Amino acid sequence: MYQFLEQTVAGNMTRTVKTVTRGLTMRELGDMFEYDDFNAYPVEDDGQIVGLVTKFDVLKCFAFTPNQMVPRYDDLMNRTVADIMTSEFIYVRSDTKLTRVLQLMVEHRFRSVPVIDSGHRLEGMIARGDILRALKACAGGSD
Repeated sequence: MYQFLEQTVAGNMTRTVKTVTRGLTMRELGDMFEYDDFNAYPVEDDGQIVGLVTKFDVLKCFAFTPNQMVPRYDDLMNRTVADIMTSEFIYVRSDTKLTRVLQLMVEHRFRSVPVIDSGHRLEGMIARGDILRALKACAGGSD
């Protein structure tokens, strides 16, 4: 298991990542979530990552309180990613240790985290499954 302490995001992340744009409707986004079975998409604008949109962001639109009634379903589904995305989000670099990513995932209950370079360009995503595979591989190597 000591191997895991040295593992970084670079060797464990998914490099081919689908992104979305701010103008995508919630209906289109919902279709993508269903088709791809992802929990989050980075939001890209002019080659840079400007936000993150998750299934939770979509669900929040349907929550209501005494002060906020839920709009009609069709009205909500015509809203865009720009309306619901998270602009301030946590990301990691490719040289980040997996122990740090694991800590962030547990602390914030993230399913995945974008991997971004110093120019705010997307390098990949690191997900819970990637961490679990790394843990398993490291455990198998220390027997």
